[in-house]
Amino acid sequence: MTAPVEEVRLSLPHIELAAHLFGPEDGLPVIALHGWLDNANSFARLAPKLSGLRIIALDMAGHGHSAHRPIGAGYALWDYVHDVLQVAEQLGWKRFALLGHSLGAIVSLVLAGALPERVTHLGLIDGVIPPTATGENVAERLGMALQAQLSLQDKRKPVYSTLERAIEARMKGVVAVSREAAELLAQRGLMPVPGGYTWRSDSRLTLASPMRLTQEQAMAFVQRVACPTQLVVAEDGMLAKHSELLAQLPFNLATLPGGHHLHLNDEPGAVLVADCFNRFFTTP
Repeated sequence: MTAPVEEVRLSLPHIELAAHLFGPEDGLPVIALHGWLDNANSFARLAPKLSGLRIIALDMAGHGHSAHRPIGAGYALWDYVHDVLQVAEQLGWKRFALLGHSLGAIVSLVLAGALPERVTHLGLIDGVIPPTATGENVAERLGMALQAQLSLQDKRKPVYSTLERAIEARMKGVVAVSREAAELLAQRGLMPVPGGYTWRSDSRLTLASPMRLTQEQAMAFVQRVACPTQLVVAEDGMLAKHSELLAQLPFNLATLPGGHHLHLNDEPGAVLVADCFNRFFTTP
C-alpha cells in the first residue's frame, strides 16, 4: 500500500470518473473494477503487489469520487461496460486486460464475452456471471423494481455521528469486511455532512435490477470469452457454494482461503491473490 499511486480523473463523453493509477507506463494495460458499493481502494492492497502491469482502478459510476448518473438513468450492467470501453478509448488502449472483483468481475466477464477481440486477459475475484432468473417472473420483477424506484425518493441516507461508527457499519455490511478493509473503503467512500458522515455512493445502487438474464443468456457470455481467464474463488465467499456453476466454467480456477474480500481484508490474503495473478498475467 506504500507503492506510488496516482489519483486521476477521466472526463468521458457522458460522465466523469475518478481512478487510481498503478504501475509502469509500459506495463500491460489493465482496467480494474471493484465490487458493489466499494471503490478503487478495493485494490489498494493488491495492485501494488502485481508486477509489470499498468493498472487503472476505477471508482465505478455512482461510487467513490466518481460522478453519479443523471436523474432518470440507472446502473445496468451494460452501462458499466460502456463506461469501461470509454475509459479504454480515452487511454488509447485498443486491447487491454480486465481485473474485477464481485460486481466488477461480472462487468468484466460481460465485456470480455461481448467484445472478445478487445480483451487480452480476464482476471476475476469471487464473481463471474450476473444473478439470473427464469423468464416467467420477469413482469413481477419489473413491477417490484419500478415501485422501489418510486419509493426511493422518500428515503434518506444514514448519517453516522463519527467516522468510527461509519467504519463499524461497513464492517457489518451485507458482505462483512475486516476493520482495515472498511477503513480503506471509507477513505474514498465517506463524505462529511451536517451531523456527521454519510456514504458518497448513489442511493440508486441499492435498487434491485429490473431485468435479469436467464442462465442460458448469462452463460452465452462465458462461452464467447476468447482470452486466458483466471477465476479466484474465496473458500468462504459467494461462489464456493455454487459448485455446479463452477464445474461448467472453461476457466482456470484457484480456490484460496478467505472471504469475499480476500484480496483486501488482510495482507496474507492479498499476497496469495497477487501470487496467483502474477503467474496468470505472464501468460502469453
